[in-house]
Amino acid sequence: QVQLVESGGGLVQAGGSLRLSCAVSGRTLSSYVMGWFRQAPGKEREFVGAIRWSVGGTLYGDSVKGRFTISRDNAKNTVYLQMNSLKPEDTAVYFCAATFSLNWSSSRTYPYWGQGTQVTVSS
Repeated sequence: QVQLVESGGGLVQAGGSLRLSCAVSGRTLSSYVMGWFRQAPGKEREFVGAIRWSVGGTLYGDSVKGRFTISRDNAKNTVYLQMNSLKPEDTAVYFCAATFSLNWSSSRTYPYWGQGTQVTVSS
């Protein structure tokens, strides 16, 4: 089993920055892909980005490319989502998730999820 706990959400003005954290515990992480997704009210869950734990390769959704960065700290078993140049349309609940699948962008392939953290961007 894998347990995921997100933190770092909050209220920020447009143009500002936030860093989300996802603390991971449980099974060995080296084989995992760690993903970030978000869901706004009335919308489907959207792929934000993902990182392959072992080699650090990343993939980002088009809507956040160039503004968001995913990283991981092996010593702390933590994955980060650095969000810069935030826009009101980034407002959502943000989730981290873990999968063995190579289909990084589909939420259906992630069996492990955190509880989510709210990010609100004011205009």
